[in-house]
Amino acid sequence: MNKPELLVTPTSVSDVSPLLDAGATAIMIGEETYGLRLAGEFNREDVEKATALAHERGAKVYVAMNALFHNDTLPLLPDYIKFLKQISVDAIVFGDPAVLLNVKEHAPNMSLHWNTETTATNWYTANYWGRKGATRAVLARELNMDAIVEIKEAAEVEIEVQVHGMTCMFQSKRMLIGNYMAFQGKDLKVQGKRKDRTLILHDPERNAKYPIWEDKNGTHIMSPKDMCIIDELEEMIDTGVDSFKIEGIQKDIQYLTEITGLYREAIDLYVENPELYQEKKDQFFEKVKSIQPSNRELDTGFFFKETVY
Repeated sequence: MNKPELLVTPTSVSDVSPLLDAGATAIMIGEETYGLRLAGEFNREDVEKATALAHERGAKVYVAMNALFHNDTLPLLPDYIKFLKQISVDAIVFGDPAVLLNVKEHAPNMSLHWNTETTATNWYTANYWGRKGATRAVLARELNMDAIVEIKEAAEVEIEVQVHGMTCMFQSKRMLIGNYMAFQGKDLKVQGKRKDRTLILHDPERNAKYPIWEDKNGTHIMSPKDMCIIDELEEMIDTGVDSFKIEGIQKDIQYLTEITGLYREAIDLYVENPELYQEKKDQFFEKVKSIQPSNRELDTGFFFKETVY
């Protein structure tokens, strides 16, 4: 039985070593100009430092280039891709074919992870992008466990699944909040603010609070709860899912290292002793609950229910 990769999204260069110490085997980083909803902003110097730190420990580094690119951004892609090739990152995460075509031209041996966040919902589409050059498909967060297993069984590429943290519910390229506040005559300077800003949409009917922020890529509305599948890893490990992702958005390093350590322990235990994992998996979940922020309840996302559109 193969162990899945444990992929974590650090918030800064200083997070990298503690997360690797805790058991992460890969990190995903990047900068806002090229990547969507990053846990932290990594400029070129940061990316180079993080890559060196990870490679010293035998871990992999993936750089996000999954933004929605317009014509004026396209000239920036070749130079950035050449830079990533020069420092030997392990893969580029993309959604836009413009990235794929530029990688083929400027870094033809670079691995590509296809990640559109919402449209990776079947194995045929995953294999389509595999035949175009992708080596991995990052599955949509709205899939249930049966669909994930079915996709992995038929996939010709690696499969990545998010197992912990908040997820995106809505994204627009427009600055919706800033535009609204400007219309109201209020100067709310939200564009480019940090993701830990306490800006919340409150739905009193469902008693749900949705974190929201704006950056260069527009407006992002996130889930009111964090998914947690630490006690339900068996099927995905058995079927050979290649990578489990822990999302670090709006989480501090203490929380991230503890969560990473718990998932490391849970994955290792199931691979080495499935029966003991069955006995202890409730304890793993209780440990996660004990360190979970009080304003972020846990749930299982869509893993055990159909998505209702």
